[in-house]
Amino acid sequence: MNISPNSVVSLTYELHTTNEEGQQVFVEKADEQNPLVFLYGVGMMLPKFEEHLTGSKAGDEYSFELSAVDGYGELDPGAFADLPKSMFTEAGGEVPAVGDVIPLQDNNGNQFRAGVTAVHDETVAVDLNHPMAGKNLIFSGTILSVREATQDELAHGHAHGADGHSGH
Repeated sequence: MNISPNSVVSLTYELHTTNEEGQQVFVEKADEQNPLVFLYGVGMMLPKFEEHLTGSKAGDEYSFELSAVDGYGELDPGAFADLPKSMFTEAGGEVPAVGDVIPLQDNNGNQFRAGVTAVHDETVAVDLNHPMAGKNLIFSGTILSVREATQDELAHGHAHGADGHSGH
């Protein structure tokens, strides 16, 4: 079976980016023991990532690069904020350190993460950009399996594991 909408894909991958000097930097991987399993075509993955896999089948190897625009977007210079330190200390918490990634929630209840860039006397400066924003993404790996999604998976909008019975 070839990868097409409403198929469940299991694959390995290695993800690299490039640093300022143009050298590849390892980010993360999924191997055969812990593959990435997803329902193809329902918006769970980056659209251009899926586009590069369209038509592939089990056993196929792949390698491609996504530009920052096709990945997590360019860095948004307006996506920085200064949060009051009291936001962290009022409930007995600790002020995060530079480099920490902290969970936040907007007024609509949407959860996201922010990276701490500086700690000042009264505020904590955070970067609200996705950690991979502004970076090209270099993927390589192997398609392990492709199968039709079950009715439950289609109804739930996500894969229930490589075999269709995991995850719930």
